[in-house]
Amino acid sequence: MGGFFGTISKGACITDLFYGTDYNSHLGTRRGGMATYDKEEGFTRSIHNLENSYFRTKFEPGLPKFKGKAGIGIISDTDAQPIVINSHLGKFAIVTVAKINNLDELEKELLEANMHFSELSSGKTNQTELVALLITQGKDFVEGIENVYNKIKGSCSMLLLTEDGIIAARDKWGRTPIVIGKKDGAYAATSESSSLPNLDYEIEKFIGPGEIVRLRADGMEQMRKPNEGMQVCSFLWVYYGFPVSCYEGKNVEDVRFMSGYKMGQKDDSEVDCACGIPDSGVGMALGYAEGKGVPYHRAIAKYTPTWPRSFTPANQEMRALVAKMKLIPNRAMLEGRRILFCDDSIVRGTQLRDNVKILYDYGAKEVHMRIACPPLIYSCPFIGFTSSKSPLELITRQIIKELEGDENKNLDKYATTDSPEYKKMVGIIAERFGLSSLKFNTLETLVEAIGLPKCKVCTHCFDGSSCF
Repeated sequence: MGGFFGTISKGACITDLFYGTDYNSHLGTRRGGMATYDKEEGFTRSIHNLENSYFRTKFEPGLPKFKGKAGIGIISDTDAQPIVINSHLGKFAIVTVAKINNLDELEKELLEANMHFSELSSGKTNQTELVALLITQGKDFVEGIENVYNKIKGSCSMLLLTEDGIIAARDKWGRTPIVIGKKDGAYAATSESSSLPNLDYEIEKFIGPGEIVRLRADGMEQMRKPNEGMQVCSFLWVYYGFPVSCYEGKNVEDVRFMSGYKMGQKDDSEVDCACGIPDSGVGMALGYAEGKGVPYHRAIAKYTPTWPRSFTPANQEMRALVAKMKLIPNRAMLEGRRILFCDDSIVRGTQLRDNVKILYDYGAKEVHMRIACPPLIYSCPFIGFTSSKSPLELITRQIIKELEGDENKNLDKYATTDSPEYKKMVGIIAERFGLSSLKFNTLETLVEAIGLPKCKVCTHCFDGSSCF
């Protein structure tokens, strides 16, 4: 996926920029980048590979070279960013959180218009540069950004560092968030509101879908009003988001707690305690324990010093290794107990298979699993959810293919809670991984916990719905 942070202030910005960008590190592990602007020295940019290191480690030695009162930074799982452009609109640096499904089509269109690409990522056009070129086709920044909104299929939120402030533009359907923070003499724009508190920013505004604002040290200017329709990704609350972050005014941990609480109230399973799979399953498990009226125990712990999130490595073998190595079971809390575990989702089933075996090996009497969201039936065409290239990487689609002979058959039935097809699919998953029981949260409960109208939340990966 990816996350960005930008700040503009009356004084030097690099400290806030450095730490603010780092607070987006849970959203990606491939590349990090920062750019600053100074009236005398112009633009300074640096990009580092983060696959074998961390953002702070890579960037801290080079901080003295960044001058100026405005800057943008990115943690990306896609392209090398920021890109710095010189155009008729002036010089600007740009970072994006985007998934562009028609990249090849747009690349061809721009090349036929006598434009060229200088930045390549793994031999392919850098999608952030493509966005920058689409922007330069406008007579001004607003028209250029609207050109991006109109041309791309997928999603794109962005920050532009210009010679006259920072421009923040949210995806036209609001699939990914931008939060504005404010403190005396400075503004910030970020993907994660958790970037703000320790830098003394207060949340000032949640940018709306398609909205464009310009930040200067002394104020914020709306350049384009938000669109009426919104399809913010529901998975932000289920998995991506850091617990203290808020999107659309809805806190991540609160949503996870409430979804677990509501599930616990309805669950008639007999268990001794509830536990959470770190990190994103913990909030749900705390809510489940309270709703169910059973104690919360930490029967499995995450080794945090060196192991990152497991969805980011591109290699499946490495993902499986990370998934296994970062979680350490506690035999003392498992032995002889009927344990109920909460987790955010089941994608491929790799982590579930390994975790359940270990739990039984360490003496668990029963292992029950509760999942924060409905089964993932559809691949996400809108944001970079995982590195999956095919729907068949989803455990649900593999089972549907086994049952139907075609992984695309009767998807609506398998996505309908408590339909015969749904029950059979869930039963097979539970049996395949040796679970005493398996239940997924319903779509209705998830949306209710988020607290936004269903029409404002994207649930495509669960039910195939789309605003297009």
